[in-house]
This record gives sequence, structure tokens and C-alpha cells, in this order.
Amino acid sequence: MVIKTPEWVKDAVFYQIFPDRFSMGKPPQPHYKNHIKANNLESWHSQPTPQGYKGGNFWGIIDKLDYIKDLGINAIYFTPIFQSTCNHRYHTHDYYQVDPLLGGNYAFQEFLKQAHQREIKVVLDGVFNHVGRGFFFFNDILENGPFSAWLDWFKVEKWPVSAYDGSLPANYASWVGNRALPQFNHNNPQVREYIMQVAEYWLHQGIDGWRLDVPDQVKVEGFWQEFRERVKNINPEAYIVGEIWKPAEKWLDGTQFDGVMNYQFTEATLAFAGGDRILRQHVDIPPYYPYPPLNPRKYAQRIHHLLNLYDWEITLTQLNLLASHDTARLLTIAGGDIKTVEIATLLLFTFPGAPSIYYGDEVGLLGGLDPDSRRVFPPPQSWNQDLLKYHKNLIQLRHKYIALRRGNYQPLYADEHIYIFSRKYSEETIIVIINIDTQPRNITLNLCNFPIKINEKIFGDSTFIYEQIDGKENIVFNLLPRSGSLFI
Repeated sequence: MVIKTPEWVKDAVFYQIFPDRFSMGKPPQPHYKNHIKANNLESWHSQPTPQGYKGGNFWGIIDKLDYIKDLGINAIYFTPIFQSTCNHRYHTHDYYQVDPLLGGNYAFQEFLKQAHQREIKVVLDGVFNHVGRGFFFFNDILENGPFSAWLDWFKVEKWPVSAYDGSLPANYASWVGNRALPQFNHNNPQVREYIMQVAEYWLHQGIDGWRLDVPDQVKVEGFWQEFRERVKNINPEAYIVGEIWKPAEKWLDGTQFDGVMNYQFTEATLAFAGGDRILRQHVDIPPYYPYPPLNPRKYAQRIHHLLNLYDWEITLTQLNLLASHDTARLLTIAGGDIKTVEIATLLLFTFPGAPSIYYGDEVGLLGGLDPDSRRVFPPPQSWNQDLLKYHKNLIQLRHKYIALRRGNYQPLYADEHIYIFSRKYSEETIIVIINIDTQPRNITLNLCNFPIKINEKIFGDSTFIYEQIDGKENIVFNLLPRSGSLFI
């Protein structure tokens, strides 16, 4: 079959936002009088807690749209935004209502309009495996027991249902046994249709795609195939990306998702860029393994394997990332080592697929595992301006050179310290060179074995010269310690 994926994703740079923690703003007049305001919020800059709310909302995100656009972002992925009883909103109560603490449907529609005016796409988190206990159909079961009209929407194992008493077993199917997250009965045609209609509704409202939470937990045959068909019937360019941490051939056959959150890239790239600097206590809980250290040869092997897992169309629409709300912060994982962050970020923006930045990583925001990784976006005086500039420059290069977005990926050289690869599209070729050694390195390559003409450096501090040795023309790269550079 011919696999087709959204064209815009191949040119996208994503920004992941956790809405409660990004920015808090006020709606414009005259709507402010109708704004629902909470009165029990945590102090904005205090350490986040598992259950506390900070009060971030879409009015604040609108205020930050110019910053996001200036960074070079042209797509945003939100963790869940629908009405829920938790700050991360994975406990959905109503799929048709944006959480009132975020500003409700009106604030989201205003955000969507202003984002699209800036040519920024918007992808929402679809939590379609489970809901919160306050979800109407499950709440009806709690109220009416076996007399509920919605009994078959969930898998109740025994009566009476024990939804809150931790001393009793949770006697209904739930996500990983968490009684706060009742699991849909996806075999029920009504449930299936309900989820499909939710997906269709928000596409009609103007969103540009869905990120699917734990889609591997939905075991019903044909479910995601139907989901894709109905989504694409509304918008053929809508993006469908799944949260799959492991190799995902099963879901990336062209009939289900356009891509997955590419944690396979994450773990290999962090193990290469950080080596033994990666702090194991910050990566042992999530199901990815950015350890043990990888030298350039082993990294090249991992990347070769990863690039051959999927159809090239799928590879170009993978969601590549270095951190997310489910991991510790990038700089914290790296033990505060900026060079690890820089090398990993360079590899992110030169790899096939759509790069994604977890809000705040571009300015050096710290944070351990959840809830610490969900700190509020820091004020400008706390930003690492050099790291912000580093991100901006790489994003600009990715937008400027089509080879970095669409070009094939070819490893050219790897030894114990140096890794070289190219991205080539038509007549445009970008050469990327990484030195992971703590010492400067010089490497001489004969042009018979390196038949790519380099004209100039476009990023980084390393240099090159051409020289004749014994009648043969060579190119000599002078590489700074733990650095990366791009040449064209």
C-alpha cells in the first residue's frame, strides 16, 4: 500500500505545553466578568505538587504566542485540556468541555484562532482509553449500580463498585489498576462511536490533529483503523501520533498512526550525547533506557536500525523528542551539563521527523521526575539566554534547509569519538559532525572516500580546510571538544 502522511508535519517544529504550568493570563474585556476564577491555587513559583493547581490558562498561552512564534515554533502539542479533576487532566470528565480553569471553550477557541493566524498548528491529547470517576457515564454507575443505563460502557467485575475505598479492591477494569481511571469497554459499539464522535467534533472545531494517550491499551481489533479513517475523512492532513515507547511497527503500517512519540530516538541520543553523565535516578522509572553510554559506532548502529523500522513517509512524521511531561527535564537528566543538552538538541533538529521541545527546555528549566518536571515556565531573568539562542539558531536552520526536513539520512563516518552523517535532498546536502570527546579532535578524510564538496560552515565553532597530500586531495576537520557543527 502507498502510505500517506500529513505534509505539514514534515516541516513542523513542535512545542509541548502542560497548560496548568505555562502561563496564567486574564481574558480581554468585556469577557473578564464571565471568567471562572479558582480561589485555592498554589503559589505560581512554588515547587509543583502532585495534586495542586497553579492556574495556567489559555489566556496566558495567548499572551505567549509571540514568544512561541519568535522561537520558530509552528506546531503546539497540548497535554489534555478537557474538564477534569487533576492538574494534568488525564482524568476526563467531559470531552466536549475545555476545563473551566483553562478558560473554557471560549478561551480555547480564541487561542485556536490566534494560533492559526500565526500559522501555528494545534494538536490535542486524546485520552480515549480511560476516564475519571466523575465522567458522567461512569458516575451514573456509581449512583445507580447495576440499574445504570450505561453499565456496558465499563467492565464492572463485582458489586458494589468500590471507587474510593482504598481498603477494598478496585472491582472494575482501570488503567494499570488505578481506581481513579476507569477503563472504557471498547467492545461496546456505543463507546466506540462516542470516542469517534469526540475526535470528529474537535476536528470540526479546527484542531489539526490528535496525540493518543496509551493507545496500545485499546485491544479491540480495527479500532484505530476506524479512528484514522474517520479523522482523515474530515481532514486528510490531520496528524495522528501515538504514545508508544517501544518499537511501533504494529501501529505504523499506514492504516493507523502517522507517527509515535519517538522515545527510541530519545534513549539512543541521550546515551550518545550524555554518556555516563546521564543521571540514572532520573531515567529509571519511565520505560525508556538512555543508558549505558553509546560511542559513535554504536550510536550509528542504533540509528541505522531505527531508520529501517518504518516506511520513509512514517519516519518523516515521527514526533522526535528529548523530554516530555512523562520524563525528567533534559538538563536535569544530563546532570546540569549544557554540552549534553546542546549535542542532543543538535541531533534532534538534524534527524528525520518533527522535533518537539518540552516547554522551558529551551531556556534551561530544571526538574526531576513528575511532578517536578512540570514546573511553571520561568521568568526571563531566569532564562539561559545562550541555550535559547542555540535553539533559535537550529530551528532557523531547519526551516531554511529542506534537506534537514525532507532529506535522506546517511551515516558517513564513526570512530570512538567522532560521528559524521549527511542529510541530502535533491542538490542540497548538509553535513553534520559531532565530537563527543572532551579533547579537540582533527580528522582527515580523503575526498575519494568522502565525495561531498563542502563550501561553508553554517552552525557551530569547528572549522575545515582542504589540503593536498601525496597528490591526493583531503578535507581536514578541526573539531572542538564535545561539540557539533553543520556544513554545506
